[in-house]
Amino acid sequence: QVQLVESGGGSVQPGGSLRLSCAASGYTSSSSCMGWFRQVPGKEYEVVGTINTQDDNTDYHPSARGRFTISQDIAKRTVYLQMSALKPEDTAMYYCAARRGLHRGYCTARVQDYNYWGQGTQVTVSS
Repeated sequence: QVQLVESGGGSVQPGGSLRLSCAASGYTSSSSCMGWFRQVPGKEYEVVGTINTQDDNTDYHPSARGRFTISQDIAKRTVYLQMSALKPEDTAMYYCAARRGLHRGYCTARVQDYNYWGQGTQVTVSS
């Protein structure tokens, strides 16, 4: 019902910035919660942050708060993850995901609550 495509990943030096995009298509009107997650090989998925596309409420993992910003462009059906002051520990595969249904307020950070996932985009932070 919902298709997601991430883009914008790449290799940057510590302290650099990247802007990831998640373009959505399909029945996006039935999904209000969007999340950004990341994974390092061999480790569990970690939430980066979430956005409620109905009311623009955002929430962030402590490691991302103050450095990362999630926003949306309703007309483009796109959610963004602006990343600044990147650190080597931010290196991971980044995924966007959508939760089925309409909700209000802060969105869940649980991986298992999200139903639709993009293919991922790699972010590498190194010297």
